[in-house]
Amino acid sequence: MGLRDAPLVGKLVRKVITVVSYTGRRSGRTFSTPVSYQRNGDVVAIQVMMPDAKTWWRNFNGEGGPLTLELDGVQRTGHATSHRDDRGRVTVRVQL
Repeated sequence: MGLRDAPLVGKLVRKVITVVSYTGRRSGRTFSTPVSYQRNGDVVAIQVMMPDAKTWWRNFNGEGGPLTLELDGVQRTGHATSHRDDRGRVTVRVQL
């Protein structure tokens, strides 16, 4: 997270790493976590690394849910859905 605010490399890091914030389905608590992402217009794709060791993406199974992420220094809201492919890879897609 510190690299995102570093004077020399922060701008480059922010192009591939953002912070997502969401409310847990069961706990109702708000969580924030850094993730790498790829953006194509109003769609953001987050490839979840080691998905079996992480649980945050499961909040977006099925119909998905809302989340907030920081893009270009601005908080943007969107609707996220997660998908696990036949190789076990998980992608969270966010429609802004």
